[in-house]
Amino acid sequence: MSNLTSLGPPVAAADSRAGTHVDADLDRAVQAADAAAQGAHVAVRELTELADLERVVALYARIWGRDANPPMTLELLRAFTKAGNYVGGAFEGPVLVGACVGFFHAPAEDALHSHIAGVAPETAGRSVGFALKLHQRAWALLRGISEIAWTFDPLVSRNAYFNLAKLAAEPVEYLPNFYGAMADSINGLDDSDRLLVRWRLRDPAVVAACAGAGVSAVAADEISAGAAVALGMSEDGTPVPGRLDARTSLVAVPADIAALRVRDPELAQRWRSAVREALTALVADGARVTGFDREGWYVVRRTS
Repeated sequence: MSNLTSLGPPVAAADSRAGTHVDADLDRAVQAADAAAQGAHVAVRELTELADLERVVALYARIWGRDANPPMTLELLRAFTKAGNYVGGAFEGPVLVGACVGFFHAPAEDALHSHIAGVAPETAGRSVGFALKLHQRAWALLRGISEIAWTFDPLVSRNAYFNLAKLAAEPVEYLPNFYGAMADSINGLDDSDRLLVRWRLRDPAVVAACAGAGVSAVAADEISAGAAVALGMSEDGTPVPGRLDARTSLVAVPADIAALRVRDPELAQRWRSAVREALTALVADGARVTGFDREGWYVVRRTS
């Protein structure tokens, strides 16, 4: 289960009504984090000791295939924890099977940036990542933080579903080639486009999602209600541009972009360009991403 009991008292509230509200949010957040950890059959806790941080470095190196240049170094993790930032780990017995790292935004912003999270491939499908994010949420609420932001690759369908449907995070910005070339076993030689999301920790949709009531969009229902396909997929798996002028638009992504990058890098790059063009054009015209269908469709709506 989550280990939140030793992290200190909740931030003092400005008045009694706010204090009751914050305490209730914290109680629900801790309960949800504990339930998620139990459901995933892991123990989730904050990590500060060198031995645990070394395990994080090794796990990330294995996940991203970067033994010589791991995504996080021991020195940086040590500095992060000393400065009061978030490093959390999910354990199956003594074995670290997932980790999440975040750092605080600029002082004027009430937010944590969740920089990197990953779970061991052999635990896929067990909701270890869900348990980690709910632990991070409870940890942040305990410190008076109301929002967590992070980025993800918009071509990775399972991550889009996890972030938008299961966690109810809100996409706010498309970032072309955000990190530059990454050249690891996940990203390959593809551009590192990212979608920035904000997770408003007390939002009712987020509270419901953390209790297991996340909501997935249904593309068929959207089409029945008048949505148009802004980017579709042909029978041979290639991207097919469509209309960009509908009030509600659907943008397709491949089912498994990681496998496609290995099998057909040129087609994977075509998908990168096509999704980038569709989403950035729609957003520039006043639309925003509001959901994701598990079958591989972004739902993008104009709000005015």
